Amino acid sequence: MSTWKQLSPSTYHRLAFGPAYGLTDVGVVRQSNQDNFLIDPALRLVAVADGMGGHEGGEIAAHLALSALREALPAADPPPIHGDEGAAAAGVALDATLDPDATWQDEDMAALLAAHQAVEHANARVHEANLGNGQDEGAGMGATLTGFWQCRPGGPLVVFHVGDSRLYRCRGGEVAVLTRDQTLYQQALEAGVGEDLPPRNLLLQAIGPAAAVAPDVELCAARPGDLYLLCSDGLYGNTPHAAIAQALAGASAGSLDACCAELIALAKAHGSRDNITAVLALVEN
Repeated sequence: MSTWKQLSPSTYHRLAFGPAYGLTDVGVVRQSNQDNFLIDPALRLVAVADGMGGHEGGEIAAHLALSALREALPAADPPPIHGDEGAAAAGVALDATLDPDATWQDEDMAALLAAHQAVEHANARVHEANLGNGQDEGAGMGATLTGFWQCRPGGPLVVFHVGDSRLYRCRGGEVAVLTRDQTLYQQALEAGVGEDLPPRNLLLQAIGPAAAVAPDVELCAARPGDLYLLCSDGLYGNTPHAAIAQALAGASAGSLDACCAELIALAKAHGSRDNITAVLALVEN
């Protein structure tokens, strides 16, 4: 019997910066949905998790990771961090390439640490569940965990990422991938391997199997008009980047639901054999 429960309903959610909408689909092959997503307007938090470890294990891992992330963020009370050196000491990254003209405040540095701690908390919760089920270190259920959190209204987005779910941004007609797939395939591409590439779905790390996790955590300046897409690999794995970009280019505040449905239909049309999740968030102010 499936234990899957969608964490956030597929309805419009109003966050401080604008509307958000999410849709998840079991796909055309799988018998169960191991994806899940979270949109929390009170926290200004949007996240996606793609579970693994058998259908029930994947469902539990994704749900648990997102729930633990949500419970950790309000409780996070990090010490003040001053400048780039403080962020580096906390084990998080200030990536100026996301917006080279941005000026970060000390509270934004503290938010980086808070997000890092929240992802570590999510990993600890899923890992504890694996140990409780008698799983060895490095084994058991797991999940990707990718999303963003606006720690204060009007502030930058804190982007966090573990695994191979993705965050896209459509700005001024240009669509960019803001996350790096943490996979052996991506690692091989970056190393210049041209032949005998590993399968695309072999993750370098995930939430849950190991006691420690090293999330990518970065600041991203949001601008009015930005459209953000969070998705599982079931959406982008077979779908051409140009097709995703074209769908995003036609989205508006009132058509986020239709755009999510279009993206899922595109993934199916291009042969996706996985669960498919798309979450859109539009920055209006």
